[in-house]
Amino acid sequence: MLKRISILGSTGSVGTQTLEVIRQFPEEFEVVGLSAGDNLDLLIKQIKEFKPKIVSIKSYEKLKEIKHIITHKGIEFTSGLEGLNQVAAAPGVDIVVNALSGCLGLIPTIASIKEGKNIALANKETLVVGGDIIMEEANRINIQLLPVDSEHSAIFQCLQGENKKDINKIILTASGGPFRGFRQKGLVNVTPEKALKHPNWSMGSKITVDSATLMNKGLEVIEAHWLFGLDYSRIKVIIHPQSIIHSMVEFADGSIIAQMGPPDMRIPIQYALFYPERKKNNFSKMDFIKYNRLTFEEPDTQTFSSLALAYEAGRIGGSMPVVLNAANEVAVNLFLTRRIGFLDIPRLVEKMMNKHTVVKDPSLEDIKEIDEWAREEALRTKL
Repeated sequence: MLKRISILGSTGSVGTQTLEVIRQFPEEFEVVGLSAGDNLDLLIKQIKEFKPKIVSIKSYEKLKEIKHIITHKGIEFTSGLEGLNQVAAAPGVDIVVNALSGCLGLIPTIASIKEGKNIALANKETLVVGGDIIMEEANRINIQLLPVDSEHSAIFQCLQGENKKDINKIILTASGGPFRGFRQKGLVNVTPEKALKHPNWSMGSKITVDSATLMNKGLEVIEAHWLFGLDYSRIKVIIHPQSIIHSMVEFADGSIIAQMGPPDMRIPIQYALFYPERKKNNFSKMDFIKYNRLTFEEPDTQTFSSLALAYEAGRIGGSMPVVLNAANEVAVNLFLTRRIGFLDIPRLVEKMMNKHTVVKDPSLEDIKEIDEWAREEALRTKL
């Protein structure tokens, strides 16, 4: 049966890889909606190839530009947050791939859920800042929230056919990023170029920097808490430099089930799109002779304190993860634009967490206001 898809963030790393999967199965999918940021050239190529019915682009200026280039009458063009929501809630769509970066993904996710769309979620910040709201709505409407992050997809796959009551703990693996083994003095002069050289994965700039600071893994811990309903004491992070075991589940009897495969995001994307089916593809397969040594280490949370900050924010709960995420997004942007150093990223996040008075059960409006406050305050904060 043909699946009709909208992709939020179609020109980003996960978005483009989602379209790679769809190219392999042209008889299985119809692309109904696409949304993009400012990469107009790539978006135009995607429109010409996949012929969506609705397209959203970030800015109104780019919207005017694209309308002059693409003149097909069958395409509805829109922009901004309203445009994202329209793509997310497009009539007839079966599954929405949320491949947006940052807190921007929260509102269109809610729009998708309210229209009864299943969601393939690659935007971890949606659950970091609004996990309680999202999970309550998803469960109320009974839609599928399918994880796309390789780690959460791995846990999801390990739990197929298992009773969640038998889980002892889940183990999220992390590559350690480009600076694994470094101490703080070795990170003082880190440049954006060095931070963006991830050893295993091809990702966007924000998530790649988050991987270098280990904040990405911290955000994944909070995401896992909401997806699988586990206390933070039962979510462990372990460094696995080869990125072959994508995560593991330890059960009550001591058995551990691990999901393995090459570090290729197209595999968890395909699993989410076809769930519960598996389809043969031509992606690279696991070569145990090539990867004949798998190693594991404890994360160094003294050097990479972002992971510890994320655990702290998650345990505090309420609105604290909103502040963690907003401050981190601002800090990463400041680093990428060379206005602060690499080690200043967790320092700024910690300062913002210390300034915040927690709201226990934040509403959506509370989340918006706290997110805005944290971003503005982070820009004003001196390190």
